Amino acid sequence: MPQRIAIVNLHFAVGTNLASHRIMTETGTPPRTFLQSLEAMADDAPEAGFSLHDILDRLEERAFGAMLFILALPCAIPFLYGVPQVVSLPMMALTLQMLAGREEPWLPEKFGQRMINKAGLTRTSRFGRKWFGWLEVISHPRLTFLTGKTMERVVALFLTAFCASILVPLPLTNSTPAIAVAIVAFGLMARDGILVILGAILGTVWIGILVTGSTWIITSLKSMILG
Repeated sequence: MPQRIAIVNLHFAVGTNLASHRIMTETGTPPRTFLQSLEAMADDAPEAGFSLHDILDRLEERAFGAMLFILALPCAIPFLYGVPQVVSLPMMALTLQMLAGREEPWLPEKFGQRMINKAGLTRTSRFGRKWFGWLEVISHPRLTFLTGKTMERVVALFLTAFCASILVPLPLTNSTPAIAVAIVAFGLMARDGILVILGAILGTVWIGILVTGSTWIITSLKSMILG
């Protein structure tokens, strides 16, 4: 009996951690999911909110996926210009760090001390729940080799390209790649290789459409000008 209680208590302790794995307790009650943790963080935050460094500390392991997911949320809003183009730069910084093989994200002190207030955390968590809650329903560890350190660098190449395309100042150029980044990032957190593949396919198709469309526009303009 003491051993059984110790096991349940251990599972409960893991489940209350913001970066907990999806471990089921003996009672069948799952620990908090990431979106639930994000909602809890927003609920518990003071009015001033938390700094990015504080958020990183609370998310602990798998922080690359967590930070990319959080930063991708505002970029996924259609017809929102200015903010996505600014947020995509730190997103690219994170993906380049992944590409370099860093164990955890590094943020310059000036950037890391930037605050996200309680209202901002609340809006982010609600948007994440509304549009990406389905990821929690279908995600579970599978094809986990795609979320390991070796493949993470390959995934980072795709993510860097997706983040770069957000910088293009054209309609809807922020939404599709941001959704792709969010799906891949969630896959990294959940160790779900299927989600990583799904997000990579979506982003790659978008990049292909963007490149093809740009080439067609340039060719058409040349024809019109040069006759």
